[in-house]
Amino acid sequence: MKILAIDSTAAAASIAVTENKNLLAEYTVINGNTHSETLLPMVESTLKLLGLSAKDIDLFSCSVGPGSFTGVRIGTATVKGLAFASQKPCIAVSTLEALAYNLVGFEGLICPVMNARRSQVYTAIFRSDGKALERLTEDTAAAISELDSMLEKYNEPVRFCGDGYDITVSEIKHCRFIPVPERLRPQSAYSVARTALEKHSEGVSVGDAELVSTYLRPCQAERELAEKMKAQKENQ
Repeated sequence: MKILAIDSTAAAASIAVTENKNLLAEYTVINGNTHSETLLPMVESTLKLLGLSAKDIDLFSCSVGPGSFTGVRIGTATVKGLAFASQKPCIAVSTLEALAYNLVGFEGLICPVMNARRSQVYTAIFRSDGKALERLTEDTAAAISELDSMLEKYNEPVRFCGDGYDITVSEIKHCRFIPVPERLRPQSAYSVARTALEKHSEGVSVGDAELVSTYLRPCQAERELAEKMKAQKENQ
């Protein structure tokens, strides 16, 4: 089974093509360009180098959030379009679960953290036995101090990954952490593909119309509108 996976939920734009568990190609760019400009050319270039077309792909997958609202939408829309054109199934993957998979080879607690602004991170807690992940908490948006208290209860060291790594390790005070190499911190489309393969073996897949993004809180425009309406109501 050939899988094409995408992750564009944060600064990195990442594309991977796998055949079952084997990585055929991975293309990751962190250059400040908008994903709307880079993602499709990356897909086309990767497939061309492999001598494949979208019709040769059996399963499409992308990380559907949480993350940058624009990045999440671009990645989801790209996969929906590719799947629709080739009439192939899709699998949605949590960005945080895919990030945790970066560290699946290490035993112990794994905590992906994505910078959610407003003094928060998107996060979840997983445990790895060195081969597979066990989810311990659901995806959530939390203050770093709150996450620190959550992790302290486990009373064991934790490995962080994600673009919230630096702000998290600089602010935690109570839980112990194990440093993670910088190469393993950003999103990886290969991790998305491997997570999708596991979900496919469990019978989890949808058509392009059912693939939806996941947001853990309203976007900035929605928050500003709600605040404006609240202020207007109070002034009436």
